[in-house]
Amino acid sequence: MAEVVLSEKKPLSRSEREAQIKDKAGWLITVLAALLAINTYISSGNSSKVLNNTISANNTWAFYQAKSVKQTLAEMARDDAIDRKQFEKADKLTAKIDRYESEPATGEGKKELMAKARALEAERDEIRKSGPWLTFAGSAFQIAIVLLTASILAVSMSLYWGSILVGLGAALLMSQGLWLWLPIIL
Repeated sequence: MAEVVLSEKKPLSRSEREAQIKDKAGWLITVLAALLAINTYISSGNSSKVLNNTISANNTWAFYQAKSVKQTLAEMARDDAIDRKQFEKADKLTAKIDRYESEPATGEGKKELMAKARALEAERDEIRKSGPWLTFAGSAFQIAIVLLTASILAVSMSLYWGSILVGLGAALLMSQGLWLWLPIIL
């Protein structure tokens, strides 16, 4: 009868476990760091767009306000011209008042300026919705990288797997920031 020799699997030494974790964690740190860099790039680009749209909307509203003041002055001058029976002057002022209200050829009438300012504000507000999600994602990517580093130093597979979970959560937060696929607004 042949003897069956069962070899017992001996536990890995600390240095063998450390080498195993380093091999796994090294590439994962690289991937998470790359995702963090991409997330930061997108987030800062969005911040710039929000700032630029806010400034452009404010400038457009200031131009709108200037047109409104000029229109009011022209209306007062027209009313004065009518009182003085200067009907030709009143007609010219009425045409000017109409141009202040709407001037589609140049896009500089109050009606066009209001539409432009509101469009800039709407675009800004839409971009702004992704900001918190990208911020949370960046923080989660950083925490995942720290956990991975700690897993190497502590030779701890539980920290390694915890970092993977945090990294996956960060990726979900980043995808929400990019595509706003959940109807949640922070």
